[in-house]
Amino acid sequence: MKRFLKGLAALLAVLVILLVWMFWPARLPIAALPAELGLPAANTPADMAIYALPTGAMHSQAMLAYRGGPPGESRNFTMTAFLVRHPRGDLLIDSGFGSQVDAQFAQLAPLMQMTSTYSKEMPARDQLVDAGIDPASLAGVLLTHAHWDHVSGMTDLPGIPAWLPESEADFVRSEAPMAAVAHALPGLELHPYAFADAPYLGYPRSLDVWGDGSIIVVPASGHTPGSVVIFVTLPDARYAFVGDIVWQSEGIERPAERPWIARHLVDQDADQVREQISHLAALHKKFPQIAMVPAHDLRPVATMARLGPRESARNDESAATPSD
Repeated sequence: MKRFLKGLAALLAVLVILLVWMFWPARLPIAALPAELGLPAANTPADMAIYALPTGAMHSQAMLAYRGGPPGESRNFTMTAFLVRHPRGDLLIDSGFGSQVDAQFAQLAPLMQMTSTYSKEMPARDQLVDAGIDPASLAGVLLTHAHWDHVSGMTDLPGIPAWLPESEADFVRSEAPMAAVAHALPGLELHPYAFADAPYLGYPRSLDVWGDGSIIVVPASGHTPGSVVIFVTLPDARYAFVGDIVWQSEGIERPAERPWIARHLVDQDADQVREQISHLAALHKKFPQIAMVPAHDLRPVATMARLGPRESARNDESAATPSD
């Protein structure tokens, strides 16, 4: 009996050590940027605008979002699509929760279902309709990556292409469990794109979507094979939509990665994610005028405009393809 109790005590001690290690507030290093690196210029159209379209939320804890998150502090992880209005074509950044979210959630791994709860708001498509914008006029949906909560709303946007790098398109076509919902979406039209050898804010390659510097996409693999960061420059503001490189702003501000259990569930390559976080933290420090927008943080989303009723629709016939 004494031997059993000693063994049990040793096991409990190991578990406590592992839990402390997993949630210990470790900080990542901030990458070094070239001293001469400056903010790229953009020929932003005067009437370009951006709107946040919240579609629901997942409900979790800060301690699961980043290492050092306060135990017991609840966080609502917003599921938001972002409408970018541009004379050459309107785009969504991600699609948020769609009308089929319940059935999609049921496709997730049992552990993710057991550890997650969610609430629903109006899908992005319905918000567009209420604002007088024809969803069919969208030039596409720029995905930060193809996990289920970012593609869910694509079910309500038939015929609207999902723009993503070829590596992420391969991920969607694969049998990878984390791509299962995207893989099973009926009639999902993929629009793969390639990056040019054009450096942007320390990234060696980029895609200038409309050729004017207002929407720039850079590769940021790690969370998924083809994860990206999308930089949007308005006449009076700059944004970096970082997808799920971090879930909450503290991930960039500290900087800090997710706890081990969260990384194990969602990240394809934790080392690459750490590199991406360190680079974003360096950009945040050097260029604080760029608002960093993690896909699931309510705080930066709350500062952005919402669509009003019967928002004037534009003639989007000119929207066809991104510039190469």
